Amino acid sequence: MYDAPASEQKVNQQTTKISARKVQVYYGDTHAIKDVDVDIEDRTVTAFIGPSGCGKSTFLRCLNRMNDTIDVARIEGDILLDGEDIYDKKVDPVQLRAKVGMVFQKPNPFPKSIYDNIAYGPRIHGLAKNKADLDEIVEKSLRRGAIWNEVKDRLHAPGTGLSGGQQQRLCIARAIATEPEVLLMDEPCSALDPIATGQVEELIDELRESYSVVIVTHSMQQAARVSQKTAFFHLGNLVEYGETGQIFTNPVDPRTESYITGRIG
Repeated sequence: MYDAPASEQKVNQQTTKISARKVQVYYGDTHAIKDVDVDIEDRTVTAFIGPSGCGKSTFLRCLNRMNDTIDVARIEGDILLDGEDIYDKKVDPVQLRAKVGMVFQKPNPFPKSIYDNIAYGPRIHGLAKNKADLDEIVEKSLRRGAIWNEVKDRLHAPGTGLSGGQQQRLCIARAIATEPEVLLMDEPCSALDPIATGQVEELIDELRESYSVVIVTHSMQQAARVSQKTAFFHLGNLVEYGETGQIFTNPVDPRTESYITGRIG
């Protein structure tokens, strides 16, 4: 059996995780997303940037069918996860959201204990055979969420009693607990102070080793710090997509340059 050298294996890891083609989103008569084509790589942090109302969060919510919860939303085009159409009628959105986890702008722990916040998803998806399994999943998820050492002695205290930054790391740990393959983050640091933001950014960098991470951010500095790929949205269009360094230093489209330099947005 042929074993690829490490350098080649690294290249092979950069496989497409999510592929979107000709995606349109309508809210009633409003055409919110227009003709978006993008390939999101595995084990990579992809940042969506652009002015408020440009469609970046709307497109993010297409990737785990969160727009299904909005009555007036209509989606056209194809979005494939590992080559399978996530909008196929056979796909259960609940199962899809276990695979494509989401972390929201404002930390939203359940009004339950820290332990039960993490255990909730694995319980409903049948990922633990017994209490020992569940304990292991909870500890592993909290460790991956970089918060285990802060909460291990108070697992039965309410998650809502944690600080904002801790709550957000708890929510990231909760999203990880169902063993997702993709993590979507919608401005995960916008409600946090600079120290908590730094902790979450460090965590995002670590998570990239195991997941495809897609982050919507209003902070270009954050996009430059945490992502390898960047997509710039403007007025519902995906204007430019490429290596983060190239997007920030040598953008192809004048609209991208205008946004990066602060002339639009």
